[in-house]
Amino acid sequence: MGVNLKSIIITIGLFMFFISCGQRKNEAKTTVENTEKVQRKLVVYQVFTRLFGNTKTTNKPWGTIEENGVGKFNDFTYQALEEIKNLGVTHIWYTGVPHHNVITDYTKYGISKDDPDVVKGRAGSPYAVKDYYNVNPDLAVNVENRLEEFEALIERSHKIGLKVIIDIVPNHVARNYKSISKPEGVRDFGEDDDTSVAYNVNNNFYYNPDESFKMPHWEGDYVPLGGEKNPLADGNFDEAPAKWTGNGSRLSQPNFNDWYETVKVNYGISPEGRRDFDELPYGFENENFKRHYEFWKDKSVPNSWVKFRDIALYWLDKGVDGFRYDMAEMVPVEFWSFMNSSIKMKNPDAFLLAEVYNPALYRDYIKNGKMDYLYDKVQLYDTIKDIIQGNGKTDNIPPILEELKEIEHHMLHFLENHDEQRLASSDFAGNAEKGKPAMVVSATLTTAPTMLYFGQEVGEDGSENAGFGSPTRTSIFDYIGVPAHQRWVNNKKFDGGQLTESEKELRDFYKRLLNFTISSSALVGKYQDIHLYNRENTEHYGDKVFSFVRCSEDEKLIVVSNFDAVNHQQFDLQIPKAIIDSWEFSNKAYYVEDQLYYKFSGHLLVENNVGSLEIQLKPLESFILKVH
Repeated sequence: MGVNLKSIIITIGLFMFFISCGQRKNEAKTTVENTEKVQRKLVVYQVFTRLFGNTKTTNKPWGTIEENGVGKFNDFTYQALEEIKNLGVTHIWYTGVPHHNVITDYTKYGISKDDPDVVKGRAGSPYAVKDYYNVNPDLAVNVENRLEEFEALIERSHKIGLKVIIDIVPNHVARNYKSISKPEGVRDFGEDDDTSVAYNVNNNFYYNPDESFKMPHWEGDYVPLGGEKNPLADGNFDEAPAKWTGNGSRLSQPNFNDWYETVKVNYGISPEGRRDFDELPYGFENENFKRHYEFWKDKSVPNSWVKFRDIALYWLDKGVDGFRYDMAEMVPVEFWSFMNSSIKMKNPDAFLLAEVYNPALYRDYIKNGKMDYLYDKVQLYDTIKDIIQGNGKTDNIPPILEELKEIEHHMLHFLENHDEQRLASSDFAGNAEKGKPAMVVSATLTTAPTMLYFGQEVGEDGSENAGFGSPTRTSIFDYIGVPAHQRWVNNKKFDGGQLTESEKELRDFYKRLLNFTISSSALVGKYQDIHLYNRENTEHYGDKVFSFVRCSEDEKLIVVSNFDAVNHQQFDLQIPKAIIDSWEFSNKAYYVEDQLYYKFSGHLLVENNVGSLEIQLKPLESFILKVH
């Protein structure tokens, strides 16, 4: 970006900041509340449910449930949930709850065996759902009462003050989907399909008539269950006619790298791309969910739409507060208008989070699809990861904020989740400490929610070889222990009793940061970049430093972070005249104090209506400075 363009952005941004944070304070506050209804920052704690309470440390590759252990719903005791909430968490996402394929034999409970040829790992992928009307039997102490045990967990979570999120995976289901728990009158996916044709608008799946499904050719040294003998692991899976695979492969014999364990759901789009459903009227992106709901009331929609809507409403009736949608962009946005408006009519406060990785689709899925939040993955996450790894500059952050500014509240921030490498893993940062400045920036940059993945707060590195897949990501396919997290669990005392001193310090950092974010009024107020201004005007202020200002009517914050893992940073941070004027500051000194550790304080010296603040940052250090 050239100097002239940067100057234009700075000038425009500072002018807008003056309007939003200055003399028109009450008007700015009203605008925020009316458009986004942002009362405080939200924090989502994603927990991989079957791994959370497991205390076994065997960690044998491809180990059985008996060898490697598994966590249960009941492991989330009041004590455990209280500790999670006290970390600064408002919502808990229980990942892997719907009943998906597993290898463990539960036939005595009326559950059919799952074929290892179409199950990834021994514990199975949580995204190959077999029965949407029940929960993973691995997670129950009493399998017959597994649904009741999850309902009790929902109730405990609510009593502690946590909202509950679970997964819905609309794009695909397990190859052997069959619900044994569906309510009376509900028909299974595919149960009424006309399998003699490739496509029918009300078929739930796509078919290759007159062809049978064939297993992929295994690549490398992969064999199901690591080669363990199993009568069903015979290289065959009976499916005739063959269905299209979850990622869209039309081959009757998909590739090893396809999502071969799943089948794609048909949403009324023909193989040629014809959309056999009504489209939203022009300009409907500006209408609220009630208008979207009314639009669909008299429309005929594909059968798959109705099935997934009913699944969502079923779980809302159980007390679930929201959903995380897997690969939402692979499903037409009109379906999301239908689905999410139905959900919001039942619970206007439902929390709806989706994976959408194409920035060109963000606004459509937010405005027409009525999503609350999308992952800010391909822009902010990827950029910050690049900076952490020493390959990118902090100069690359402000343009992202500029591009997303009118939808910033909807772009959820994270540094870890089940799909991504652990921060402390050798292929990411190699050191959890390097995530500190990134986490400060990620958690304070916008009004959007922050997401934390369990174990991140104690530096889990994902180095275990669990079986299916490779290390650096904590396995979602196999039974495994999560060592650093287990040290915090401390034999289910949930008190961190076995953590090392550095792990305790790291968790304390996350706790301080997240609790500040959910209580700060400035963090649901306005943002202004001062990084570009300081890059142009401040000596010794380099591209490993990042700074910005957040403000509300009653709180003013200056956030500054050092991403350099080796070098100290020392400079006189400049606060531009437009911001000083908007704050109605006089030419004098204003006291500032760090809100994380309260170990740094100083004075913002205002002269000629420009602020200057002497900053000394240690490697990987950040300050959230409150101006008094």
